[in-house]
Amino acid sequence: MKQSIEKGFITPQPVFIIATYDENGEADAMNAAWAGQIGGNHLSISLSPHKTTENLKAIGEFTVSFATAEQVAACDYVGIVSKNKVPDKLEKCGFTVTKSDKINAPVIDQLPVAIECKVIELQEEFNETRVVAEIVGMKADEEVLTDGKVDLSKVRPIMFDSSLLCYREIGDNLGGAWDAGKKFM
Repeated sequence: MKQSIEKGFITPQPVFIIATYDENGEADAMNAAWAGQIGGNHLSISLSPHKTTENLKAIGEFTVSFATAEQVAACDYVGIVSKNKVPDKLEKCGFTVTKSDKINAPVIDQLPVAIECKVIELQEEFNETRVVAEIVGMKADEEVLTDGKVDLSKVRPIMFDSSLLCYREIGDNLGGAWDAGKKFM
């Protein structure tokens, strides 16, 4: 029998590391889980007030990297420490960056996949800033590609479990999309 639970949640939540430059060209990154893709060319992220939120408003370009099982501690760290209080937070967790060749934003070298984005709309709602962005490019380390496509089993991305407040690794391939259900046809 199902039990009533106090609060609902949607899962899985991706763990994205949002990387930006500030007005002085200094890199920053933060952990964001309230995000999703809108169709094939856009994404949406909900951010509370952060240094990264200020940078997005000022610069309008950023990268989104998949947090990985290998880098879970560093990815968590950039979410719990503000650059406003710890100016060298990227160095402290071992992250280095390379400037994107498509946009004015850093790519985190230690995370294997980065999506390059340009802000197209900022909406203030529910004491949060909703960022809607266009995906203009993607970078991926060769080691995580299979036949020229990102292979999540090689990336080992993590998700945020908002029910138990922990990170979980995304699991195995269970069947082909638009294929597994054909057994009912």
